[in-house]
Amino acid sequence: MVTVAVIGAGGWGKNHIRNFGEIQSCRLKAVCDLNEKALAAAKASYKNVETTTSAAAVFGDRQIEAVIIATDAPSHYRLACDALAAGKHVMVEKPMTLSPADAEDLVKRADAAGRILMVGHLLEYHPCVLMLKDLVDKGRLGDLRYMYCQRVNLGVVRKDENAWWSLAPHDVSIVLFVFQAEPVTVTAQGQAYLQKGVEDVVFAQLKFADGRMAHIHVSWFDPHKIRKVTLVGAERMATFDDMDASEKIRIYDKGVTAGAVVGYEQALSIRMGDILIPKTPGGEPLRLECLHFLECIEKKKTPRSDGRDGLRVVRVLDAATRSLRAGGAPVNL
Repeated sequence: MVTVAVIGAGGWGKNHIRNFGEIQSCRLKAVCDLNEKALAAAKASYKNVETTTSAAAVFGDRQIEAVIIATDAPSHYRLACDALAAGKHVMVEKPMTLSPADAEDLVKRADAAGRILMVGHLLEYHPCVLMLKDLVDKGRLGDLRYMYCQRVNLGVVRKDENAWWSLAPHDVSIVLFVFQAEPVTVTAQGQAYLQKGVEDVVFAQLKFADGRMAHIHVSWFDPHKIRKVTLVGAERMATFDDMDASEKIRIYDKGVTAGAVVGYEQALSIRMGDILIPKTPGGEPLRLECLHFLECIEKKKTPRSDGRDGLRVVRVLDAATRSLRAGGAPVNL
């Protein structure tokens, strides 16, 4: 059994505590947070779990083999550095760091320490995202042309990070995971309507070397709650609507077919076929992510969302931020 500790017992950290506290193949030994009420709540649910306000105490505990870092993003880099220096395997929530330089440094530290470094790119473990990637990998959509993601809602409005850094890590990770490539240019535009200097709506475009494109729209100032991914292939199209309770994936047998050249123009015909709604596998994405982390430790495997994956995502997040500050000018990667 892998002995783990969770640092960060509020917000998303509570979900990590629940999962690692219930998984039979590991032992949740300690929970760390500066908030005593959060620690009391964890203790009430898991009476055998130790609680502490000291991350150093967690790192100094030789029985703890792995640490889950679910704190605020600015603290990720420092805590992950300390955990790796203490010889712990690390799963750190997204975004891994707030700068590419720090992300690259964490990757180097993990390699030097011979420890697992995994990033909480939750949607890379979502059964529906895995189904989308399988459709692309098997050529079911034909050559993938472009994709776009929408992640909008009214609230929660944050003060210490904008909508791009708060919401877009999910969608950037999906795009890079499905495309299996990094963009060559990133362009982003946004506005801060609610708080000065904190963009609450951002539109970003990612262009890839082979001509594929991806568009990401994030906002917490929108009348709709949308969590949707659309893929457009040369032969078929597909959508993943995470807000739909029963029909999350739809595959559209639609496309445009080029015909014979007539004069100077090529005839184009639009094909409107059936819509397939496949049965999607179940499973809580976070539970699947936690199990993957434990499996990678036990079998010494490289995680799907390893440190290098985290670095790629942070590079895109940072490039979009530089584009925002430059009024939407393209930033080369």
